[in-house]
Amino acid sequence: MTLDQWVAWTILILGFLCPLGHVLWSSRSGSWRPHAGGTCPFGPRVGWAIMVLLLGPVGWLLYMRARRLRTRESRRRAISS
Repeated sequence: MTLDQWVAWTILILGFLCPLGHVLWSSRSGSWRPHAGGTCPFGPRVGWAIMVLLLGPVGWLLYMRARRLRTRESRRRAISS
C-alpha cells in the first residue's frame, strides 16, 4: 500500500467510522425508537448516526456538544432540586 492509500484509510477510519461507532454504541445517545407522539420516524440515536454519516467529524462534534449541554442541564436540575 502506498502512503496515499494509508492516509485515505486513516481519514476514513478516524474521521467517520470511530465517531459513528461512538454514536451507535454510546448508552447516552438516546433510544433507537422515536419518542411517543413525535412526528419524526427516527429515534435520536438514528438521527445522530445519520448526521455523523453525512457530516463526518463535524457531525460528531455537534453530537458531543449536544451531549455536553444536556449533561450540564441535568446537573443544574439535580442541584436546584
